[in-house]
Amino acid sequence: MPEEKRMTLRYRVLRYTPNLVRDEWVNIGVLLEDVHGIRREARLIAEPGELARVRRLHPSADEDLLRSLPVELDARLAEPPDAVRRYIDKLELTLSNVVQFSPQRAVLAEDFDAEMDRLYRDHVTPPARLRAGIVESTRAWIRERLRDVFRRHRLSAKLEKNIRVEQFTQPGDPLKLDYAYQNGVRGYLHSIVLGRDLAQAKVLAYTAECIRAKIPGAEFTAVTEIDPARENPRHQFMAKVFADQDIAVVSLNRIERYADDLKRRLS
Repeated sequence: MPEEKRMTLRYRVLRYTPNLVRDEWVNIGVLLEDVHGIRREARLIAEPGELARVRRLHPSADEDLLRSLPVELDARLAEPPDAVRRYIDKLELTLSNVVQFSPQRAVLAEDFDAEMDRLYRDHVTPPARLRAGIVESTRAWIRERLRDVFRRHRLSAKLEKNIRVEQFTQPGDPLKLDYAYQNGVRGYLHSIVLGRDLAQAKVLAYTAECIRAKIPGAEFTAVTEIDPARENPRHQFMAKVFADQDIAVVSLNRIERYADDLKRRLS
């Protein structure tokens, strides 16, 4: 794409540094903003696998702090622009004990959300592991596949992204659903890894129940890396959790057809 059709963004990586003397850190998030200050967003670790990686590297990590940071940053970034700028200017001083910013860098990008996904994957997502020569699936990987499919089907502009659920559950709930849409009914999509996201399946089921209490008839779809295997008890347990809350399951090998159908419904 020609350079003039790209936007200039600035980003900084957030680092967790529990021991300043040793100068050892692990990347825990990305703060991204456009150069005009119109849009700023932060994405920090929240998935069990991401928090587990920090614990492995720093066994005494302050997990309460790590879990509260996404909520704190989201709330601050939603304030008026002047307040946001003052807050960002003070962040390094406020967080300097255990959380620090990397130097700010600029980048040209075609899409804000796609660039956030790329930066988060490159700087924060735990490295993929190989099992029998196959790269292990992650939620970030599924999200990237979804973003590509929705872009090709020209659905991106019709979908909301990263929907906070605390308005339906409890204040401080850090969960953000991947996508939402509106066409007569309210619908939500969220990626789940069947291979290891058992706790997240329960969280999604609880969230669906809470949202339907306020939005009767809301639709939910869990997007998974593969179809639930009949011979896998873990898969079948998760499938039953979803079925009990009327959450549809769509694997990535069926996502193209799902996107076609969704596009027709939203036209």
